[in-house]
Amino acid sequence: MNKIEEKQITGIAALLIHAAKIDEIYSDKEKKIILNFIKKYFDDNSMSQKIMGDAEKLEKNSNQLLNYTKIIKDSPLETKSDVIEQLWKILISDNKVDLYESNLMRRICGLIYFSDKECGEIKMRLIKSK
Repeated sequence: MNKIEEKQITGIAALLIHAAKIDEIYSDKEKKIILNFIKKYFDDNSMSQKIMGDAEKLEKNSNQLLNYTKIIKDSPLETKSDVIEQLWKILISDNKVDLYESNLMRRICGLIYFSDKECGEIKMRLIKSK
């Protein structure tokens, strides 16, 4: 996994939180998925908790999807794939994906130049592994 700075992880985590909240239910299961994503980059538990708190504040104070996707757009394909995977984990964690969630994924993939085909493959792999 590529080294990503705290500020970048905070922005990506804010996008994950935004995705989690799109169905108006921000569950503990979704929070755990996001925290586990952060911990992949920052092993230190107190640092991970700090980033999570910062990301929640950032998401609450911003309604601009572009702010979050700029960080990902310039990242390597491996990072993009990881972010898309985390987004799908969040969206399918409640065993249903509504139109708003599907629309969000299409918009994000377009903004970060990630193919719909690869996005769909990640989604199907995660659904099958549930």
